[in-house]
Amino acid sequence: MEGLTIHEASKTTGWSARMLRYVEQTGLVTPRRTASGYRIYGPAELQRLRTLKELLTRFGVALSDVAFAARLESDAALRRAIDGWLTDTARRPDDVEPEDWLSFEQDKHERLLGVTVAATWPPQAGPQGESLQNA
Repeated sequence: MEGLTIHEASKTTGWSARMLRYVEQTGLVTPRRTASGYRIYGPAELQRLRTLKELLTRFGVALSDVAFAARLESDAALRRAIDGWLTDTARRPDDVEPEDWLSFEQDKHERLLGVTVAATWPPQAGPQGESLQNA
């Protein structure tokens, strides 16, 4: 076998096996698989993991930041939506009077929160059986 198992790669790189699985899930580093499905990390994957760790350290960013940046590269619609949001400015709707704008926005937020709460009802139980509703 030419390469390291996930546990050997973990010891070599300092990334936990769990983190290596997450890195793979995000699509940042994808090791090849054996016929029986075991991950095998070759020199290219080890180099990518090393340079990824250097990137995180150098710029003080999280792994999720890099994963999101990769997603922006591959999802043009998401990239356009975020670019639009970043360049857009808040504007009062034409049919809302200036003195009513604050209450208009508050009402929209309250309706949105109501939909969110309704979508998560009934509350889920945590690992110890406690309700997560007030967590």
